[in-house]
Amino acid sequence: MTLPTVLIVDDEPHIIDIASGVLSADYDLLFALNGDRAIELATGQSPDLILLDVTMPGRDGFDVCRALKQHPDTASIPVIFVTGRIDPEDETRGLEIGAVDYVSKPITPAILRARVRNHLELKQIRDHLARLAMRDGLTGLFNRRHLDQTLQQECERVGRGGKDLSLLMIDVDHFKRYNDSMGHQAGDDCLRHVGAALQRPLHRKTDLAARYGGEEFVAVLPATSAGEAFRMAEAIRLSVWDAALPHPDSPFGRVSLSVGVATVSGGTRVTPDGLLGRADAALYRAKAEGRNRSVAA
Repeated sequence: MTLPTVLIVDDEPHIIDIASGVLSADYDLLFALNGDRAIELATGQSPDLILLDVTMPGRDGFDVCRALKQHPDTASIPVIFVTGRIDPEDETRGLEIGAVDYVSKPITPAILRARVRNHLELKQIRDHLARLAMRDGLTGLFNRRHLDQTLQQECERVGRGGKDLSLLMIDVDHFKRYNDSMGHQAGDDCLRHVGAALQRPLHRKTDLAARYGGEEFVAVLPATSAGEAFRMAEAIRLSVWDAALPHPDSPFGRVSLSVGVATVSGGTRVTPDGLLGRADAALYRAKAEGRNRSVAA
């Protein structure tokens, strides 16, 4: 079981030693002696919680917290301020910036332990709800909302000169006929099966599989060439074909997929709608040419 990670930030090493002694049995710990190093570690290591000294030379805790809350990769990390003096004005300022709590110095071990535990439990609940909000309830794939957000980010990245970006548009052939002949419950089971087949070849964290709507699915493949994307499209299509799910009202006699593949090179400016449009045009060609095939734009 992976332990939660806590980043302890303080310019006084003996405070870090005290906090470490209180927390080391239950958490993986990271340490920083100044604000710049704290931001570097938070951005690179994504700790689950940060204990942040308010008064430090250079960037103080308020400035560090503000920077963390303005960065999308660190904005959701709970920050607990640790300070030698708490007055209402400072406490209000810290909470308005985005801190979730204060711990006073000298540190009381039981209080520190309890507050860290409580805020980590709250973060786990928030993270779980956030994951649910990004998922399609039927297939477990990412939903259209999360797809739109991710595709916007990836189009901006490739436009700045990043590596190739590929996209697959996938459609279940004759799905309305399948529902009509097999029933909607079987139709739901079919979509779950296709969703699972879509996820299997996507091994990288940056790859994204999403339900686009109805019987249509999308795979976003950053840093993937046209040839690699086409091979992945065929792997997905053949996975469903080889499963031989009966489809009595299809000319193939089994469930099949049509796939459109689109790729843009690094430095190419493209909008999400533009890339989706290219993949959709390729999907239309796949259907026009007889279905049960992959076609590249």
